Amino acid sequence: MTIANTFAGQFLIAMPSLAEPPFARGVAFLCQHGEDGAVGLLINQISEYRLGDVLAQMKLGCEDPEIADYPVLIGGPVQQERGFVLHREPGRWDSSYRVNEDWSVTTSRDILVAMAKGEGPRRAVVTLGYAGWEAGQLEQEVMDNAWLTTRADERIIFDTPLDERWTAAARKLGVTDPSQIAGYAGHA
Repeated sequence: MTIANTFAGQFLIAMPSLAEPPFARGVAFLCQHGEDGAVGLLINQISEYRLGDVLAQMKLGCEDPEIADYPVLIGGPVQQERGFVLHREPGRWDSSYRVNEDWSVTTSRDILVAMAKGEGPRRAVVTLGYAGWEAGQLEQEVMDNAWLTTRADERIIFDTPLDERWTAAARKLGVTDPSQIAGYAGHA
């Protein structure tokens, strides 16, 4: 699989027929996609935690109430005790993965220390857990009409309210009401 035909750096938009939590009405940002499978982060499923809760659990202080109140999302059903930070600008973090020229994902503690001090990425999404697909699984799910795909959009990730991200992502494809999309695909 070449870079040109991977879904890395794209959104996966759940079709209405995909009803199981946490994927129902989900939008996932694909971090990795290749012959071995795929890894993504849901960007529109709120958790019960705020960043201040996560920082406190890690014994990190945070003086800024706005940072402490930052929402933490459910990134997916796998390893929900593990944190991921999706951000645009590359950093000097201990454990970052460069998705493409626009996006990075960091999993190391140092980014959270910096965020607590107001020195982290200017804009970021913090998730607990991730979504994973085995080799060929995601491709099959796309062929089975479980997901739509489109290039990720920072305005949807950072500026669109969580409950509007599914519809906003579908609008990038010209779909005004994704709940009305048929749950089957035709082939000519």
